[in-house]
Amino acid sequence: MNAGNKPAAAEAAVSLEVQDIVRHFSAGAGLLRTALGTGRSVKAVDGVSLRIRRGQTLGLVGESGCGKSTLARLVAGLDRPNSGRIHFADAGQAGHRVQMVFQDPYASLNPRYRIGSAIAEPIRFQKLLPKAEVPRRVHELLLQVGLAPADALKFPHEFSGGQRQRVSIARALAGAPSFLVCDEPTSALDVSVQAQILNLLRRLQEQLGLSCLFISHNLAVVNYMSHRVGVMYLGRLAELAPTRVLFDAPKHPYTQLLLAALPRLDRRGREKSPAPGEIPSPLDPPPGCGFHPRCPHGQARCQSERPALVPLPDGSQVACHAVQERRIPMRWHPS
Repeated sequence: MNAGNKPAAAEAAVSLEVQDIVRHFSAGAGLLRTALGTGRSVKAVDGVSLRIRRGQTLGLVGESGCGKSTLARLVAGLDRPNSGRIHFADAGQAGHRVQMVFQDPYASLNPRYRIGSAIAEPIRFQKLLPKAEVPRRVHELLLQVGLAPADALKFPHEFSGGQRQRVSIARALAGAPSFLVCDEPTSALDVSVQAQILNLLRRLQEQLGLSCLFISHNLAVVNYMSHRVGVMYLGRLAELAPTRVLFDAPKHPYTQLLLAALPRLDRRGREKSPAPGEIPSPLDPPPGCGFHPRCPHGQARCQSERPALVPLPDGSQVACHAVQERRIPMRWHPS
C-alpha cells in the first residue's frame, strides 16, 4: 500500500502553506551576463502554490531543471524567494523545526567530524538540551535510525552509503523537527538500500508525526512515499493530486508523458516513443503554457495564455487549457 492509499478518519490540519513563490536567478555576471543580455534571469521557481497537511508527504516530481530542488531549499530556509509567502502553521515554529535530508550523504557530512559530534551539533547550537544530556540523546537517535551507539565514535568514511544516509537522518531529527525536506534522499544509494531508507523514513514519519516534502525523479518511490504528488515543469506546477488519483488517472499531458515512459511488463519488446521536442530553457521559457511546444493538444490559446492551476472534482488540480476545456479524455491508458 502506498502512502496515498492510507485511509484517514479526518483531514489533518495544514502544516505548510506556500503561496505564489517566485525565485529567479540572475543569468551570470560581468562579461557572461553582458553576452546573455542584461537583466535576463533563470526562472527557477515561477509562481508555485501548495499545501502540505500535518503528518503527510507531498511528493514532487519533474525532469531535471524544473525547479524541484530550488523549491526544497526555499522551504528549508536555505534560500529566500523574490516574492511570495512560505508559512508553517505550527504556532511559534522556529527555523530549526524544519530540517533537510540531502541527496549525497557523504557530501552533507563533515569528514573531520565524528558521527556523534555531527549529530550533536544542532542540539548544542540550538541549545535544545543541557550539555550533560546531549550524549544520551545522540545514542537514542542512532538507535532510532538503526545504528549502534558505538557508531558515534566513527568518521563518515567508515560507513556505507546507506549508513551515512541514516546518520544524515539522525542529524536532521536532532533538531526536533516537525517538518522534513527530503531532496532525492535515496538516488545515490543501491536499490536494496533505497528500500531500507524509504521504510525508515515512513516509520519515523508515523512515529513522530512528521510532515514531509519529498523530491525524487523516481516515480515508483514517489508513489510509495507520498499522500499527494505535485508535477513540476519549468518552475511551475502542472498538476497536483492525491497519489492514487495521479497514478490512476493523470490529467496533464506532461504527467501522462512521464507515466507513459515508465517500464511496463505488458509493453516488453516494444519501443517507447520518445517525448516530442526538448525542454525549453528556463532563461527563455515559451509564452503562455510552458509545455505547449511539446504538447499534442496545444492550440493558439496555449501559446499566449498561461493556464492557472484549477481544481477538479476528483481532488486534483491541473494547469492545462485542454483539460479545462475537456479536449483531453478523462480516462487514460498508457500506450
